[in-house]
Amino acid sequence: MLPYGRQSIDESDIAAVSAVLRGDWLTTGPAVDAFEDAIARVAGTRAAVSATSGTAALHVAYAAAGLRPGDEVVTSPLTFVATAATAALLGARVVFADVDPATGNLDVDAARAALTDRTRVVTAVDYAGLPASPVELAEMAHAHGALLVEDAAHSIGSTWDGRPVGSLADLTTFSFFPTKNLTTAEGGAVVTDDPVLELAARRFKNHGLVRERAHQRTPDEGPWHQEVHTFGLNYRLPDVLAALGTSQLARLPRFVERRAQIHDRYDAGLRDLAGVRTPARSERAAPAWHLYPLRVLDGRRREVFEALRADGIGVQVNYIPAYWHPVFEDLGYRRGMCPNAERYYAEEISLPLFPDLTDADVDRVIGAVRRAVTGTAD
Repeated sequence: MLPYGRQSIDESDIAAVSAVLRGDWLTTGPAVDAFEDAIARVAGTRAAVSATSGTAALHVAYAAAGLRPGDEVVTSPLTFVATAATAALLGARVVFADVDPATGNLDVDAARAALTDRTRVVTAVDYAGLPASPVELAEMAHAHGALLVEDAAHSIGSTWDGRPVGSLADLTTFSFFPTKNLTTAEGGAVVTDDPVLELAARRFKNHGLVRERAHQRTPDEGPWHQEVHTFGLNYRLPDVLAALGTSQLARLPRFVERRAQIHDRYDAGLRDLAGVRTPARSERAAPAWHLYPLRVLDGRRREVFEALRADGIGVQVNYIPAYWHPVFEDLGYRRGMCPNAERYYAEEISLPLFPDLTDADVDRVIGAVRRAVTGTAD
């Protein structure tokens, strides 16, 4: 079975991890600092705060934004459930706004219509690696007194108007799961230019500990003293995984280039195929494609999905609309709220896309798709 995504590990990654294992630090040491510095450079921001997963990064970002019970977060339903769940865990009400029917990204006008006087955060999701109009969404959010969070789990290495993803929102979150654009096995990060948001993020991901004497209530307790002023969690990424991430970052430009080549090859091989729609693009974006979201028309998605799996092609579907999950249904959310997102989901199949795919692999997938859609042999 050809998987839809997988990590790309080479000897430099193995050497980087081995060096940490032979050293003095396994967690919260110099490899974490080096990784955070490298992430900040790639993202074009002053600071990066590492975390144990992309989900943890979202939780950290929302906590840094000051989400409280009763606040509202406007976001896309066409995303992994963590984008919404981590806000709900802080007591916020998630308001789902519909997506652009072509890109699957949060629609700016739909997000604007969803704003209320309780909106504290607007969260864009860079679906498949294509940035979600971050400039326009930031302007809209700021005009309303809200922050923009960019869920860039798919898009590290992407640019919008020539600016790197990470430099466009108040807080941007990354995921380094094995299928993502680079990996730390499990891991994530939050990047920001705002020192206040950075400090809040660092505290939340480390139990809420306050170690700066100037900020402590009883600083004369002793040199060992630390305090918790607000609750946090342990989301510290270990050195051994941070070292893997720094090594991977050195190859990120090559990963981005190869993903673009594969995406282009799929486009060329499928653009003329009746019954499908190839992914939308934007002239303003240079995406680091994480997914190739093919749209299968005429209600045939499941039929084509099952045919591809039977042909050894490990396709996936991204994503079930977040409010379809029973946990949101039990809170009163109902199907039909965001028809564009639901239509996109009903048509979408993610084809294999990862840097180690060969051209022959890609051509094999193209052939399988054409057979599945037309019902004919090559």
